[in-house]
Amino acid sequence: MAIPVIMPKQGQSVETCIITAWHKKKGDTVSNGDILYSYETDKAAFDMESPADGILLDVFFKEGDEVPVLINVAVIGITGEETESFRPEGQVQENKEQVKAQEEVAKDEGAVQAAIVFQAQDGRIRISPRARKMAEERGIDISRITGSGPNSRIVAADLDNIDSRHQTPDTGPRKPDTGFIDVPLSNVRKMIAKAMHASLQNSAQLTHHMSADVRALMEARRRIKDDIAAGKNTRDITLNDMVCYCVIQALKKFPDVNSHFLNDRIRTFSNVNLGLAVDTRRGLMVPSVKNADTMDIGKLSGELRSVAEACRKGDIDPELLQSDAASFTVSNLGAYGVEMFTPVINLPQVAILGVCTIIQRPADLGNSTFGFIPVIGLSLTYDHRAIDGGPATLFLKEVKEQIEKFVL
Repeated sequence: MAIPVIMPKQGQSVETCIITAWHKKKGDTVSNGDILYSYETDKAAFDMESPADGILLDVFFKEGDEVPVLINVAVIGITGEETESFRPEGQVQENKEQVKAQEEVAKDEGAVQAAIVFQAQDGRIRISPRARKMAEERGIDISRITGSGPNSRIVAADLDNIDSRHQTPDTGPRKPDTGFIDVPLSNVRKMIAKAMHASLQNSAQLTHHMSADVRALMEARRRIKDDIAAGKNTRDITLNDMVCYCVIQALKKFPDVNSHFLNDRIRTFSNVNLGLAVDTRRGLMVPSVKNADTMDIGKLSGELRSVAEACRKGDIDPELLQSDAASFTVSNLGAYGVEMFTPVINLPQVAILGVCTIIQRPADLGNSTFGFIPVIGLSLTYDHRAIDGGPATLFLKEVKEQIEKFVL
């Protein structure tokens, strides 16, 4: 009996997914667990496994199509079984307006410009996984490439045709160089832009800055590195792991900061669901580590590393990326040398801590002796609708004290 292959629903907020690559074609024999196709949401990428043994009797969507969740994508069965009853109603077709726009532009500006406009209609650049990997390795700007594949999809051969200066292949007439290039926003960039604008527009955000002596953290880090070098079975706990651990201890003492502002009420959480800002090639992601307050620093370190790696690989659970999945967020720009910044709150959270780079600052060492000590910058942005300046400052001071008295 034939069975459908359904586009999974990856998270409550995900309504559509984009098929990025088919690994099997119509008529292929497949086994349970074989990878049929790859697809992505606005923030993560996934592979779809075959749900059964049989023949891939029909495929209803092609690479680049945006498919609603819970819709039949293909059908598996035995040779001769009918498939029309599985075909989804309202199947995604090429938009007539896009085709018309393509034809009009082709008349005026040539086939190449038409392909570029058609490619950018939905704000996405269509590119095969292999070509994307090649572009990343070679540092090629894919927004300047005219794809030769179906629907102007960029394929590996297009990158091979680019010279060492990464110029667009000469495939037809083009406009004179205008001195600039318009790059359509990716889906992720659109969502980040929308979230950041909404955060600043719909809340009363202020930022307090403070610095903390990090000699205790640096000594703990030195000991960890020495143990690793000596071959001891020690987890590689980073300075960021330690700072996050200190933040969690401070949130336990100031639970009002571990909250969501919900317009007519404030929801304060009994557990700390810590959000961590992660920079990826797809854009900024903020995964949540659930119940971080129940973990020792070793466990916390492993969980922070795990969610960060999942974001960079593109296989993070979408539910962990929802803005309400975390109760408080840490954003660390110390590795970039940033000495002070104003992080933007991930609503409905009421605060976010920015962690800055370590600098040397003069200090009284006692006995009328002055010298330089390493300090780390801390930037707390809070929603004044939910928290007043006094409690916000006391929380920030507690983070500082947790850092300064840290013991591994």
